Amino acid sequence: MKILDHLEEWLVTFLMGAATLIIFVSVVHRYAAGLSIPGLQDWLLSINLTWAQELTIIMFVWMAKFGAAYGVRTGIHVGVDVLINRLDAGMRAKFIVFGLAAGALFTAIVATLGGGFVWENGAHHYIFNLLGKSVDGIPEGPTTPDLEWPTWIVYSAIPLGTSLMCFRFLQVLVGFVKTGELPHHDHGHVDGLEDEVPVDVDVYAMPDNLHAHDLKHAQLGDVAAPNQSTKGQPK
Repeated sequence: MKILDHLEEWLVTFLMGAATLIIFVSVVHRYAAGLSIPGLQDWLLSINLTWAQELTIIMFVWMAKFGAAYGVRTGIHVGVDVLINRLDAGMRAKFIVFGLAAGALFTAIVATLGGGFVWENGAHHYIFNLLGKSVDGIPEGPTTPDLEWPTWIVYSAIPLGTSLMCFRFLQVLVGFVKTGELPHHDHGHVDGLEDEVPVDVDVYAMPDNLHAHDLKHAQLGDVAAPNQSTKGQPK
């Protein structure tokens, strides 16, 4: 399961980073190609990046589908649970199970319909041709305008990503039935800031008017309050 989790995270991260990089290069290329610099302008105009926009759209579609599955697993999807949280524990658990089961059912239906669409849109022809079977009467399927990729490859994000999302719903459902807990994501959490500053410490207080408190090494009792006088105390 850890391998699947990592693959999901790596795929979303790669698609997001690669799409951002491609768009950045495309914009810089378009701007620089408009500059009247001898030699450089001719070289830039010889580079064809008309496919960049289409590729980034495809990458963002795939990122969205697999990112939705990641959201189910980590609990980052927005949900309206004001009424559910007001119910008693037994009724709340039943509604949560019903919601997760409904999500799994819906995504299973979408994945099934998406798989049928991809199959009829060219995957049928490709697989039969790959296996050496007859493809008479089977449509080859359209291609994308710029990259000229078979569209069934692009649309495969629907059955694949939605199937993974359905699996995540079932995974969360089983985990809730066993433990009574749901995945929760703290939107205010920042990685690398796990150590909390003591609430009773004024981090800006400077007893000697020169140096701030060393919160890492000083004990809480050793830190003087900002309005506390230090006269007469041993140094």
